[in-house]
Amino acid sequence: MEELIELRSLVQRGDLESALSLIDELEEMSKDDKINKIYSYAIILLLNLIMQSAENRSTSSWEVSIRNSVISIQRTNKRRKAGGNYLSDREIIEILEDAYDRALDNARLEAFGGAYNAIALGKMVNQTEILAQASQLLQDSL
Repeated sequence: MEELIELRSLVQRGDLESALSLIDELEEMSKDDKINKIYSYAIILLLNLIMQSAENRSTSSWEVSIRNSVISIQRTNKRRKAGGNYLSDREIIEILEDAYDRALDNARLEAFGGAYNAIALGKMVNQTEILAQASQLLQDSL
C-alpha cells in the first residue's frame, strides 16, 4: 500500500522516471508472488505424482490434490484483465524442475508409510517422466 501512495506522489510531482522505476519494482514483486505460489502448488502436484509412480497406484485424495494443484497453477498464472499468462511455459517447467527435490523429500514422508528416505524413493521413480506428466497435465487443462 505504501508503494501506491508513493507512486501517486511521484506522478503528482511529475517525477515520471522515479514513478516508472517504482512501477517496475511493483511488477517484479507481483511476479515474485506468482512464482512463489506456483512453486508451492507445484510441490503438491509433484508430490502426488511421485507417490502414484512409486506405489504404482492412486487414491481419490491424490487425484483431487493433483487436479486442484493444476487448477491453482493455471489460475495463479492467468492475467485476468490483460489476458495471457504471467509466466511462460518454459518458466513453469523451470519451477517444476526446481520444486522436484522438495516434492520428493515431502513424498518420502507419505509414500509407503514413510519407509524410504528421499534417495531411495527417488530411485523408484523416473524424474523426467514425472516432470513431463506434470507439464502435460498443465497443458491439457488449458
